[in-house]
This record gives sequence, C-alpha cells and structure tokens, in this order.
Amino acid sequence: MRMGVISCCNWSNKEVWSLLMSDIEVRIVDWQQDNADLRRIRETVFIAEQSVPPELEWDSDDAEAVHFLALESGYPIGTARLLNDGHIGRVSVLRDWRGMNVGGALMKAVINEAERRGLNEQRLTAQVHTTSFYERLGFKVVSEEFLEAGLPHVDMLRKSH
Repeated sequence: MRMGVISCCNWSNKEVWSLLMSDIEVRIVDWQQDNADLRRIRETVFIAEQSVPPELEWDSDDAEAVHFLALESGYPIGTARLLNDGHIGRVSVLRDWRGMNVGGALMKAVINEAERRGLNEQRLTAQVHTTSFYERLGFKVVSEEFLEAGLPHVDMLRKSH
C-alpha cells in the first residue's frame, strides 16, 4: 500500500482508499486451483447480493473457460471469465472495491486475452444498469432488454479494430 499525507477532511473513505490503494493486479488463474477464491467472489456478488439462484450461477462452461482474478495486495477482489467463442461473463467485484476501476482492469485484461486468442468479437450479457460501463470499453447494445435470473439484461458486442 502506498502511504502519504492526506490533508483534506471532506473526502469520503472510498476516495481516500482509491488514492492509497496499491495497483490492482489481474491474472489468469486455473479453475481448479483457484476455485475457492473464484467461488467466494461470485457467491458474494451474484448469489448473496443479487439473489441469483446457485443453479444458474454454476455451469459446465467454468471447466473450459479462461478465468481472471483481480487482486489488491494479494487479496482476491474480482473475477471474470472468457469462453472459447469470445463470450465474456461472470464479471464481479466485491462491494468494497467497486468504483475503484477494478472492473475496468478486469475487462481490459479479458479483452486483451480475447484479442491475443484471435477472438475479434467479444460478447457479453450485461445487467441493464451496467451498460454505460461496458459502452466505455467499446461494447454496443445489440438486443432488446430481457430478464435473466430475474434481472433486466441486454446483449452487448465489441469488435476489435
């Protein structure tokens, strides 16, 4: 963690932490070896916070997907996965680290890996309230709104240059 003097009393804790926080590391991890961390984050975000039924959260794609783990000072704080067809999913960041560009770092790593693999079209299904986040990364909405796991979603597509 970087240390420094903060001389403003009107900042929120989140603003202070974002200044003090060390750089976020995103790495590709193994589904079997890092299963506990991946599951802990996804269970917290999707099952506990968003009430996604467990049977919808866990699927056979996990075994074949490329998994990404975001860490802050070695502590796992976010996940994402990339399927062989360029579909990105299960993007999740623990609540205390939201708004600190962890999701952006995760997505940039996933997009870079997709492009490295020759997957020049990346697709995802986004919760409607997150579409502006994905649009900033070059994704465009390509469907009407629909319900998935009881939450409003849209399909989005990004084409690499």
